Amino acid sequence: MQRRKIVVVLKGYPRLSETFIAQELLGLERAGFELILVALRRPTDAKRHPVHDEIKAPVHYLPEYLHREPLRVLRSLFAHLPRPGLWRALGSLATDLPRDFTRNRVRRFGQALVLAAEWPEGAGWLHAHFAHTPASVTRYASLLRGLPWSCSAHAKDIWTSADWDLAGKLSSARWTVTCTKTGFDRLKELANGNSSVHLSYHGLDLDRFGIFGEARKQRDGSAPDEPVIVLSVGRAVEKKGYDTLLKALALLPGDLAWRFEHIGSGEDLERLKALAQKLGLDGRISWKGALAQKEVLEHYRRADIFALACRITANGDRDGLPNVLVEAASQRLACVSTDISGVPELLSPDETGLLVPPENPIALAQALERLIRDPVLRARLGDAAEQRVRGNFDHTASIGQLKELFEREWRAAD
Repeated sequence: MQRRKIVVVLKGYPRLSETFIAQELLGLERAGFELILVALRRPTDAKRHPVHDEIKAPVHYLPEYLHREPLRVLRSLFAHLPRPGLWRALGSLATDLPRDFTRNRVRRFGQALVLAAEWPEGAGWLHAHFAHTPASVTRYASLLRGLPWSCSAHAKDIWTSADWDLAGKLSSARWTVTCTKTGFDRLKELANGNSSVHLSYHGLDLDRFGIFGEARKQRDGSAPDEPVIVLSVGRAVEKKGYDTLLKALALLPGDLAWRFEHIGSGEDLERLKALAQKLGLDGRISWKGALAQKEVLEHYRRADIFALACRITANGDRDGLPNVLVEAASQRLACVSTDISGVPELLSPDETGLLVPPENPIALAQALERLIRDPVLRARLGDAAEQRVRGNFDHTASIGQLKELFEREWRAAD
């Protein structure tokens, strides 16, 4: 068995919003691992980042909906009828289904059947990115094939999954890594000593986000022809808090000269544009849509402030430590965000950034006004944030940690 050949299960691939996963995949390839990527759905983004073109691993797509590829699913089921793994996996499904009696649960089992039946030759390990649906498929496939698996948990998957589901996956996986201290604490509690959980910050590929040595303009919001540029990068979805950010911008004093630029797509984009129009912000906002990484980098370097109003939604969904904050900080860009999840692990108030409570447009407007009027403060915060990123968020450290975790397992098996 070629133990260094790993099947990596992803929800979708490639995705513009998941550069942290792509750079990890590339890092593992460069560390000598052979990867096979398996995605539960096909890409929906029209563009790709350069890192996606550097990854050599082949990509296989499972049927997103079982009824669209019934013959493929039935072939996979019949292929497993004589194998003991099928009955192990069915036993797990029988335990899970009463607690999650949904089509989604059956779909994940069907996808696992296809993955196990179409298994890449020589692969000896499964690794899931995200502890919700990808981990469900991976867990069933591990039972079907009788192979070990591991998991990278991130944010939404940790906070919106049922406790019983997470606890079961933690006890089944050989080990789990997660990228924020808050997520780590939750998983450790659920693991209850029954599995191995590790904290591993994603970090940033600092070769792609090199040092920005140019001096930024000393704009202070007093000149209409030199507005301060406030930038945000993120999907237009509820947990990003863009409605709060727009309301905060509408509260800024009328004498301030500023512009807001948003990069990203998302289901709430049209609603946010309507809200901006209602708030009278139309003439001060540029909606850029989804952009490739090189274009995003140019915007970081051209902007004066980075803002992200993260929130915890009613169903518990939230960001972990948004990678875009780390990217912005790497370019000496002064950042303001909210004090939830892993954000304070990067931004220390008045040291490496400004933090405000979520769902508070007034506090966010005050922080934005302070940054807009004070270019010296922006420079101080930006410099300190960059030092923290380059000292603590280099992705080579997380790749090294993953490499050691995989190799420790394989040394023990020899």
